[in-house]
Amino acid sequence: MAQKFTRSVLVFAALANAAVITPPLGYYRQNLLPQFTQRIGSNENTCSTCSIYKPAENVVAPKANVWAQISPDDNLAVWNLLHDPTSWLNLTDPDTAIVNDNYVWYIDTVHMNKSEVLPYLDGSGVKPSSWARVIIFEGGKPEPVSQEYIVGPLPVSSGTSIQKLDYLYNGGTGGSVLFNGRFFDLKRLEAAEPLLVSVMSNITDITSALLGGVFYGNTDAKSTLTATPTNPTSFDGNQAFQVIMFRLPGSATYLRPLDFFVLLDTTGTDASLYKLKGLVTNTRFFSSVADLRAAFEAGELAEEVYQPSDYDWALVKYNPEMRTRELEDKFAPQSLEVGGKRYKVDPQQKYVEYLGWSFYVAHTRTLGVMLYDIRFKGERILYELSMQEAAAQYGGFQPKAATTLYHDTHFQLGADLFPLVEGFDCPFGSTFWNVTVHNGNTTTVNPNAICIFESDAGFPLSRHRATEATNEYGFANLGVVKASILTLRSIATVGNYDYLFDYAFHVDGSLEIIVRASGYLQSSFFYRDQGAWGPRIQEATQGSLHDHILTWKADFDVLGTENNFQVTELKVVNTTQPWWPELGEFEQIALETYNIKKEQQLSWADNGQLMYTVNHANATNKWGAPRGYRIVPGKSNIRLSTLNSPFSRHNTALSKAHLTVTRQHDTEPWGNSVQNLNMPWKPQQDFAKFLNDESVEGTDLVVWFNLGMHHFTRSEDIPVTLYSEAVSSIMFAPQNFFDQSQDGDLRNRRWYTVPEAADGSNATTLVSETYGLELPQCKVGLQEPTLARIG
Repeated sequence: MAQKFTRSVLVFAALANAAVITPPLGYYRQNLLPQFTQRIGSNENTCSTCSIYKPAENVVAPKANVWAQISPDDNLAVWNLLHDPTSWLNLTDPDTAIVNDNYVWYIDTVHMNKSEVLPYLDGSGVKPSSWARVIIFEGGKPEPVSQEYIVGPLPVSSGTSIQKLDYLYNGGTGGSVLFNGRFFDLKRLEAAEPLLVSVMSNITDITSALLGGVFYGNTDAKSTLTATPTNPTSFDGNQAFQVIMFRLPGSATYLRPLDFFVLLDTTGTDASLYKLKGLVTNTRFFSSVADLRAAFEAGELAEEVYQPSDYDWALVKYNPEMRTRELEDKFAPQSLEVGGKRYKVDPQQKYVEYLGWSFYVAHTRTLGVMLYDIRFKGERILYELSMQEAAAQYGGFQPKAATTLYHDTHFQLGADLFPLVEGFDCPFGSTFWNVTVHNGNTTTVNPNAICIFESDAGFPLSRHRATEATNEYGFANLGVVKASILTLRSIATVGNYDYLFDYAFHVDGSLEIIVRASGYLQSSFFYRDQGAWGPRIQEATQGSLHDHILTWKADFDVLGTENNFQVTELKVVNTTQPWWPELGEFEQIALETYNIKKEQQLSWADNGQLMYTVNHANATNKWGAPRGYRIVPGKSNIRLSTLNSPFSRHNTALSKAHLTVTRQHDTEPWGNSVQNLNMPWKPQQDFAKFLNDESVEGTDLVVWFNLGMHHFTRSEDIPVTLYSEAVSSIMFAPQNFFDQSQDGDLRNRRWYTVPEAADGSNATTLVSETYGLELPQCKVGLQEPTLARIG
């Protein structure tokens, strides 16, 4: 017996490739435990350091990444072409421009037409050319507008043209947005600031008494308050306004709101016509400075609570006042690729392969990270998976909270992917990729802004213990398969919020999309009678109630473009069965399955009694079932709460249903426009118009789905919201896509059996099959993370 156990110890420590025999549990094993531990410990002096920092193996992508962002050289060439006098755009350098000049605001990449990509991707078609999209603020025209152009093909040559980009938008004005509805950029803020300063500099005695500070302008050293505007700043482009709230300055300014608001009318390009609409404090509206002063001098205005002067409590650092938890002096557990990286990458083409998965990664300043040509075991599941919008709408009985709607693509979410902290944002040894951001005629590199890593799933993929046995182990056989996940992660810090995006590729062919939110709340000043809009979370701060709704586009190509969207309803039916005559009719569950015929919006069912699946129209598995992928709701699958708010009436239509199924069109690449935010009543892109009664049977279809959180704010949002709780997810999982589960070809598993004894006595020998996979024996040598500079 001792000899057998010694052999098993040697095998587990030295990791032989054959099956392993171990003795029964109990007394004998306890006796031999010192030998076992001594054997394992003896390797510590001879094993090498784990190769967790060894780069992933390179692979050559099968095709060029046609979805990649335009290059820095192309960006500069486009800039120079736009500013060439022969282009007749009459442009002014943005550094010196004012609101009634024409200047370039934005250069990005035009979405590739799928109809042009597929012949190249799947055959011998010509590689499509890249095109740039450019937004020019044309304040110098008799009727000032913001106009979008398409420039290409690239690289710039004699064949390159500049044309208005109208065909992608359905709002009625193409790529044109009225001046009042355009992005409220720094030029517009500078034009409106003299009016704001004239108001605030005349009431410094009032703001000193009520707020403990003064405002003379954003760059004036005498200012001790900061002014923060909100969005939207127009309803339909026929008017423009600003709702300005004041805060105490500092890096935690979002948590230090003050009870003072100024409302301005900033319509048009002539700043001399801008005017004061009113002021708000103590929940009272004053149409003029004179009315405000009269109330102040009459002693009618006072504050019950005040913001503390310091903000150390609002910083994400160690708080010694909370002391240290027991055992927190030990380094936390880590997820490490101790066996080496099991994925391959093409860094130039941003292409990844992992245990049957393959996909391309693209990035733009508008949408951030996008995935294309997602395949499992060589078969395409999705053509495109991309986040389309990150919306947030607030509520409250204060001007800023009641008004606020954000579209983070409006603020170029993709430009806000910054360096990640190894070992904390991503595991030690992750693969890191840079992103490039074009800004005017320059390009900035944000290093290490995307990470890729494989991790233990935290649970086995599958297992079973067959108990039909009388041996000392209590089972006949036991099988368990290790689950692992490849994650592609980025974090976008858009103003106060840090959105974490995970694309998690499971080894069984499932793909999970997860979004988490951390960072500072946009908070409001605390009033005791405004609990309907959030609790008190600090001395003078209320956590403002709001929704986060993030919309994704999933262009499914399950085995091709001929797809159906299947609905399976789990229903309760009354049945009679001849073997239960005494029961008569009784309830049981049954399925009703059908394909939707037309484009439509869908909701998740109560009690989860609906299953949505995208199937190939004709392909079936071995058992005759349609091959498809199921859409599995995860955590917090919600939609926007407000359906008729004046601030999100039509410009946020894509956020108002759990799921929407439409027919794919090259002319509908985006569910929203970067300039929709300030046009809630007359958006440039009206997602509701995507639903025009087209058939989605046996055709190329797109599923638009929403993730997000109803943010029920709490004191635990101080200093920042926690990723653990603010999370939403969804999964795409094989649904009869295969003939059986995709775990049989995974060797990271254990199979235990207890063979019967030859003499018929009670079986006592356990056999363990390791399938030739050695357990790594290596030292871990972690390196302190550093942050690379942006440049």
